[in-house]
Amino acid sequence: MSAVSCHPDASLRASAGAQGPSRRDVLGAAAALVVLPSARSARTYQANEKIDVALIGCGGRGEWFVDTIPKLERIVALCDVNDERAARSYAKLPDVPRHTDFRRMLDQIGKRIDAVIIAAPDHIHAPAAMMAMAMGKPVFCEKPLTHDIREARAIRAAAARTRVVTQMGNQGTASEAFRRCCELVWAGAIGEVRQVYAWNEAGGSGMRPVPHGEQPVPRSLQWDLFLGPVQFRPYHPDWMNWHAWRDFATGQLGNWASHTMNLPFRALRLDTLWDSGARRTFRVRAEVGVSTPSTFPQWEILTYELPARGAMPPVTITWINGGTAPRGRKDVEDLLGRKLDWGDAGEKKWADYAGCLLVGSKGMIHSTGHNMSYTLLPEERFRGYESPPQTLPRVAGPEVEWFQAIRGQGATMSNFEVASRLAEFTHIGNVATLHPPEVVYHPSQGRVLSPSAANAALGRAYRPGWTL
Repeated sequence: MSAVSCHPDASLRASAGAQGPSRRDVLGAAAALVVLPSARSARTYQANEKIDVALIGCGGRGEWFVDTIPKLERIVALCDVNDERAARSYAKLPDVPRHTDFRRMLDQIGKRIDAVIIAAPDHIHAPAAMMAMAMGKPVFCEKPLTHDIREARAIRAAAARTRVVTQMGNQGTASEAFRRCCELVWAGAIGEVRQVYAWNEAGGSGMRPVPHGEQPVPRSLQWDLFLGPVQFRPYHPDWMNWHAWRDFATGQLGNWASHTMNLPFRALRLDTLWDSGARRTFRVRAEVGVSTPSTFPQWEILTYELPARGAMPPVTITWINGGTAPRGRKDVEDLLGRKLDWGDAGEKKWADYAGCLLVGSKGMIHSTGHNMSYTLLPEERFRGYESPPQTLPRVAGPEVEWFQAIRGQGATMSNFEVASRLAEFTHIGNVATLHPPEVVYHPSQGRVLSPSAANAALGRAYRPGWTL
């Protein structure tokens, strides 16, 4: 099937019919065409009018939205390629129409949809988000936003062009702890930060044989639609463990660094390295167990060496992924003054399976994996500490913040302008694991300066019928 190409003008004309455009048609098109402040919407709603949402990806993480969104707004369309995986969601919303191809869904009933949530696998995020934005639909997309760097840059350009309200679902960004930590760093509470550690104990998929041969496709699965923009290969059930494969997934850098490295990325203003005209580069040194073009290393240690940003000094961020990594854990434990609970220390409840430690000249901030809680260290130094004033708005959650912004009430903090930069920041780590010992990246230009061969890993060719 050919990819659907939609322009707001064309969509408006198609939906108008003989009776002329409806109020929703006009306002929906206006939201895409009017030049607005970033992350705002021209669409207005009456106090009792629900926002009609389409959900792309209903199993797994999608179940969260099936349970959550009807308490806030209204789900009017469900889309999934795997009936078995989506079965529980379908049972919870039996009266909501179901679809298997998001392109057909948006093309056929787009005029009945106000906003789109994407909770499908990583490789579907960008094409779904791009089509929805082109139609003037606000988009909420789960982390890691995109599959690769080229997609991240395309999404950022589209968000700037369409001006629809966007939000990436790294939930900690909406938490009190995350916003308080940013305020603490900006107020100088822990002094100059020159070293950061971020970690996840789980590691990657490691070496495994690429599936060969062809097996019957389950009747519940639309295999061709599952592949989406990925190059075709015969069905094999091992491909359905999609988190293991670089073709479909982004590893723990996409899964978890989207949370744990989000705090230093925002608090240390690393996003400014992507500003237009910036000439600054950074390097990522990679140590890996075994690197393959098809899977993710069982363990990896990445050292990001980042330049100064305004008054903030250069900083080194060390990403430690995998319990078998030969070093890194002890460095964090020495700073914390205790063992990390990776199921083998402390209460043995895996309390520290993921986290982040910002090391400043006056103290440290230890944040948990989702940035939902934090500790100022050493604790005795900060007893009686007078916190700086609140400068960031507080919200009830990322979905609530997105819906409020759609209604013109405030803006989203994890909008695609900045979320796409975070995605690039994590994805370049995956590029580095393919090209050890290091890559040098130019963020504002979106290219690897050294080695030049690494530029081939910044994106991939879409198969026919799929496009950004």
